[in-house]
Amino acid sequence: MSEEQEAKPELIPTKIYKCKNPECKAWVREEFGSEGLPCPMCKGPMMRSMRHLPKVQNKIKRQPKKKDPWA
Repeated sequence: MSEEQEAKPELIPTKIYKCKNPECKAWVREEFGSEGLPCPMCKGPMMRSMRHLPKVQNKIKRQPKKKDPWA
């Protein structure tokens, strides 16, 4: 395997919303948008679709809060 093939992330089928306007190329992952929201670029209607995209980590793991020794 070459280095280029190893660097490519694994693509998984992902639900998205894409703009219905054929001239507009805007889209957003389903978890970052919601049904009924207008297109962020042209304010047109959005529709559900699928796209093969790299997996993203939505939640940031937070460090537990340390107790204040002066409290």
